[in-house]
Order: sequence, then C-alpha cells, then structure tokens
Amino acid sequence: MELFLPFILLIFASFFQGTFGLGMKYMNPLSWEAWWLVHVTIAMIIFPMTWALIVMPDLFDIISSSPSDAIFYAMLLGFLWGVGGIMFGVSVPYIGLSLTMGIVMGLAGSAGSLIPFFQIDDAFSQPAFPYVIGGIIISLIGVFLTAKAGIDRDKLTSSGSKGNNITKGILIAVTCGLLSSLLNVGFANAAPIAATAEEFGVITRNSSLAAWVVVLWGAFLMNLLYCLFLLFKNNSWASFSSLNSSKAYRWSIIAGLCWFAALGVYGQGAALLGEIGPVIGWPILLGLSLIISNFWAFRAGEWKNAKKPFNTLIYGLIVLIGSAIVLGLGNSV
Repeated sequence: MELFLPFILLIFASFFQGTFGLGMKYMNPLSWEAWWLVHVTIAMIIFPMTWALIVMPDLFDIISSSPSDAIFYAMLLGFLWGVGGIMFGVSVPYIGLSLTMGIVMGLAGSAGSLIPFFQIDDAFSQPAFPYVIGGIIISLIGVFLTAKAGIDRDKLTSSGSKGNNITKGILIAVTCGLLSSLLNVGFANAAPIAATAEEFGVITRNSSLAAWVVVLWGAFLMNLLYCLFLLFKNNSWASFSSLNSSKAYRWSIIAGLCWFAALGVYGQGAALLGEIGPVIGWPILLGLSLIISNFWAFRAGEWKNAKKPFNTLIYGLIVLIGSAIVLGLGNSV
C-alpha cells in the first residue's frame, strides 16, 4: 500500500493537534466555561458537519442508513472521552501539568491503539503485531522522558508544593488517560458508518468524516452539559458579553478549527491505511503532536534556564520519532 500520502496526512494532523492548545493562552476576559463552550461548538459540531456536508451532501441519509448499534457505541465512547477531558483538569492541581500529561498521553496513546488492534480478527497472528507492540513500547518510553523533562523543569521554576494527595491525583490521571483513549476507540468502532458512506459513493479518504461526526455528537453532549453546569454554578453568563473579548473569541474559534482539523486529517490518513489505520495512526498522531507542542513551548521560552531537562526532552522527542518509524513499518509488512 502507498504510505506516502497517509503519513503526510498524519504529519499535518499532528501539527494541528500540537498547535490548537495555543489558543488556551488567550481566554481572558471570558470565563473558562464560556470560552470552552464556543471552542467545542466550533470543534465538535460546526466544523465537522460543515466539512462532512461539503464532501458528502447525503450525510444525514448516510448516518440514518448506518447500523444503529455502531451509532450508539460511537456516541457513547465519544461521551466517555468527554468525561476524561474533565478529569484531566481535576488531576493537574494534585500532581502538576507535566506528570498529568505524561500519564494521560501514555495511556491514551497505548490503550487507544491496542483496543482497536485486539478487536481485529486474529490480531496476534497479524504480521504487524510485533511492530505495533514494539512501537507502542518505544512511544511510552518517549512519553516518559518528555514527562520527566517537564517535571524536572517544573522543579526548577516552581517552589510550590502540590500537596500530599499525589496518589489521588495519579489515580485520576490514569482514569483520564484510559477514558481519553476512547476517542480513537470510538472512531475505530464507527467504521460501519464510514463503510455506509462508501456505499453512497463517498471516497475512502472522506468517509471517515461521517464517523467523526457521530463520535463527536457524543463528545459535544458531555462538554455542553459540563459547560452549562459551570455557567449556572458560577453565574458566569455575563462573561459572554465581556468588554474587549474579541481576541478571546477569535482564538477560541481558531483553536476549534485546529482541533478538528487534526482529527479530520488524521481520519483521512487512517482510512487510507486500512483496517489497521487507527491502530498505528493514533500513537503516531499523539507522539508527533507532543513534539509540535513542545516546539511551541520552546518558542514561548518555557524551557529557558532549564538546560538539563531540555536535553532530556530532546532525547524523549527523538525516541518518539523512532516509535513513529517502527509503527509505520508495521503497515508495510
């Protein structure tokens, strides 16, 4: 199978995935829940459905013709992924951002790849099996090194204590990582929806968009409910009309566009890789996006005066590149 186009798409997807978080630096003067509601509405509803309707005008006929169980499980897994996103924010105050990111990225990447892989018939006898396992192990090492670099950097730049609830924080982060993997599991299990799109004449590369639309309906529902809860709890509705908020709105929209651009382009690359696409594409996406996000962090000066942790980071990023190569080889056997 031709690998050039799928992997170019995965690289582009990783760029968007590693970049969308920049918008979160520009939330003020909006409250978090106001900014996030605009963000997820763009990222999970408006952009996916607009893109999908452009390439498949029969989108709603395709979805209504798809197996009902595939629609239900795709939405359910998307909803549960949304729960994981909320738990990420809960974990950070206990154990810090770097350790939380390391645990979540490691588990989301490995579980998000292995669960769809073991759903394939005769998974253990697949020629790609050793490459998948080896690539994921290498990826976990890379994530560990980047997380360690972040933790060491935080020790140099902060003297504050995270408190004595580290065990609680780690348990929350582990749960978050496992739930975060369900976004890709939902995408893989929405394959019957993509197959229905192909029956309607949609090309393989674009058929994945129909699957994402359904998965993200469930994800948006969870995020919508949480934002509404916070808006009522904090009585922060007035935040939507805050003065000088145009920049915050603009970045919320840009972040939303980048977020789904990552998933949409990733889905196209994964679709072109065939049944094993979500298995090898997901850890590649997360690994390369970690490289991109750290590049932006470096540009912003977040690694200034932290030479030793930065060297550890470089080693971790090299390992992540190696894991992407091994996973890519898994699709060539």
